[in-house]
Amino acid sequence: MAIEQIQNKEAFKEAIAAIESQAGYRKPVGFGICRVDRGQKNRDKILQAVFPVVNWHENYGSAAVFIAALQESGQAVDFAATEGVFDVNDAFIINALKLFHPFVAEAVGEAHRNVQVLKELARQAECEELDDNFRVVFLFEDAAPKSVEAVYLKLYALSLNKAPLRGVNLDGAFGLLHNCAWFGNEPFELDWLRENEIELKLGGAYPEIESVDKFPRYLQHIIPSDNTRILDSAKVRMGAQLAAGTTVMPGASYINFNAGTTGPVMVEGRISSSAIVGPGSDVGGGASILGVLSGTNGNPVSIGRNVLLGANSVTGIPLGDGCIVDAGIAVLEGTKFVISGRELEKIKEVNPDWDVEVEEENIFKGIELAGKNGIHFRQESTTGRMIAMRSRREVKLNEALH
Repeated sequence: MAIEQIQNKEAFKEAIAAIESQAGYRKPVGFGICRVDRGQKNRDKILQAVFPVVNWHENYGSAAVFIAALQESGQAVDFAATEGVFDVNDAFIINALKLFHPFVAEAVGEAHRNVQVLKELARQAECEELDDNFRVVFLFEDAAPKSVEAVYLKLYALSLNKAPLRGVNLDGAFGLLHNCAWFGNEPFELDWLRENEIELKLGGAYPEIESVDKFPRYLQHIIPSDNTRILDSAKVRMGAQLAAGTTVMPGASYINFNAGTTGPVMVEGRISSSAIVGPGSDVGGGASILGVLSGTNGNPVSIGRNVLLGANSVTGIPLGDGCIVDAGIAVLEGTKFVISGRELEKIKEVNPDWDVEVEEENIFKGIELAGKNGIHFRQESTTGRMIAMRSRREVKLNEALH
């Protein structure tokens, strides 16, 4: 029996309660409707998934509607599974809109965006028969993803600031995604390009390939905040997270997936996967923040507030607030720094919980200084030895630029 049209919002609440009362029902961690791009050679190969709306720990009423519409369209939902990927068909759209009927007229602008997705699908279905490129995706647990659609849902959650950096399980994601040639927003199978190279080139139809990667670019999927600037689309990978006010300059800058900023930051260097940079900080030209596979022994690096990483420096330990790393030096876990007794006393003033004895000349490995506030890391030009002292400079970004 088809779902009856809901007439008012009170009846909608009752319908949602009935749906959620079924045996084994679980509210999803995340869900959404996406359009998938299939392989040109192998249609069963999903190359990417595009989500116009992502729900993450929210909109559980919409989730219940989608689940009921799927069930009514003949698709069983296994709540014991960690995720589910289902086809969008006419029956699903019709039944979902019947349940959403009290909200259909209101679904414009920022209101009821899940309903807007269904309205657009219904409009497309009126013009021509829907193809098999639309999917409903549910994540019932934040477990290792099992599908390309699930990977993309998580990447979206990160890039839309809905999930915290390092806050989703991406184990095995690389193995699920396919290495593609990207032209605009469209991925191409490399094997298909090889097989059709002669025809494409002689016919003037060979695509202008912008990149070859398993991940698309951030700007291919995400609309950034009004005061966020990305001067070269190649510099930010999908799954990166950019807080409002972040500026990513061209040149040596780069932000990997599951990495990014938590406030206004100037980025002219590299923020590797899992690295996080705090508000008011400046990642100087060519500076590198190491990722978990780059010499940090699996310990992700967080950079505090109002930190300056000098040009071409390398940072492999977490830094607290107000730190400075001079240009061209490497601050790694095993790097040894000399701190005079006077400077150590000053550093302890801004790190009152640091229980360390003060000697005339103190030697610390970088790992022992990890996360401490107000340290200036330097290299003496005459002796070459690495030293650290209390930072005497306040790092402030140009507010007009952020």
